[in-house]
Amino acid sequence: MSETVFNRIAMLRAERGVSRRQLSEALGIHYQTVGYLERGEYSPSLYLALRIAQYFEVPVEVVFSTDPFPRLGSEERSA
Repeated sequence: MSETVFNRIAMLRAERGVSRRQLSEALGIHYQTVGYLERGEYSPSLYLALRIAQYFEVPVEVVFSTDPFPRLGSEERSA
């Protein structure tokens, strides 16, 4: 069983126009850590995951998952 944690940090940052540096300063972490998180090279502590979700004002499940998120536009749209 893989212990990979998938996330939508990059998507949320892009939607809100937030840079890696801005997010890192708000969270009190190094800006490179944000990049490691986004690429899945680092799994956040529960505390950090909750703080990231709080920053974006969404439930933690919107940001993080143990299953890959579906790609945007991959689902058929019904009329």
